[in-house]
Amino acid sequence: MSRTVTVGHGRSRESIAATEWAAQEALRRAVPLRLLQVWSVDDPRTRLVDPATARGWGERALATAERRLRRRHPGLNVDTAWVSGDPVEVLCAAADEAGLLVLGSRGLGGVAGFLAGSVSLAVLARTRRPVVLVRPSSPSELEEDRSGGQIVLGLDVLAPSDELLAFGFAAADRYECDLRVVHSWALPAVYGPDMGGALPMLMTEVAEDARRSLDETLAAWTLKFPGVPVVRDCRQGRPAEHLTELSHDARLIVVGRKVRHGRFGTHIGPVTHAVLHHSTAPVAVVPHD
Repeated sequence: MSRTVTVGHGRSRESIAATEWAAQEALRRAVPLRLLQVWSVDDPRTRLVDPATARGWGERALATAERRLRRRHPGLNVDTAWVSGDPVEVLCAAADEAGLLVLGSRGLGGVAGFLAGSVSLAVLARTRRPVVLVRPSSPSELEEDRSGGQIVLGLDVLAPSDELLAFGFAAADRYECDLRVVHSWALPAVYGPDMGGALPMLMTEVAEDARRSLDETLAAWTLKFPGVPVVRDCRQGRPAEHLTELSHDARLIVVGRKVRHGRFGTHIGPVTHAVLHHSTAPVAVVPHD
């Protein structure tokens, strides 16, 4: 049975952007789209509204959005759900039943990028399903055409994730575009500038080892997806900065999140956290062991 693409729906600009992105993704996957609206009884803004009234408002808004999506995307299979409860709990439960959860994320005003709220971060830290965060587009960005952009995947060749690679290759296959796999390397901490003339040779060796490891990691996946053009991108430096730079022309940034079993905190990792806050493209976060 095909899993749905589920999107957290609302009236905000970020929710509208996420809904449109999710609709296009559902069409590419040939699966239904579910519009999910969550009404939180603990939100101070909703305490003055009784649940029955809130449900009426929400269901009418969902029906309007459904009609608009059907007109905009003929053939799209859409259903809706209005749920009262804790937003994190509801969204995590929805993610467990979906193939993909899509959420809106507020833009950083004049600075391009995301502002991931507490609900989004909590969902990302807890769910075992992939989540895509989409930020609202500015008028100038709406005029940009990302149809020729790449899927950009950040990969650590020392701990490669099959779940992450499967998601990235499948996305590039659906989009019929290049997959750029980015591995960022750094010199071991024991080495420094006092090595003199030996430093350039060491850097060359480390770079060659990184490229060789990346080739070995991708070998089986290029055979599995022979129609996906792969760009191998090994570079020295900070991975979050590299992925953020590449996001300006990317269709989608794909990053991983190692599943942790601690009881407290939002464990999404420093690189993923930084990319979420500064990417200009939608970001897919793929959990893995």
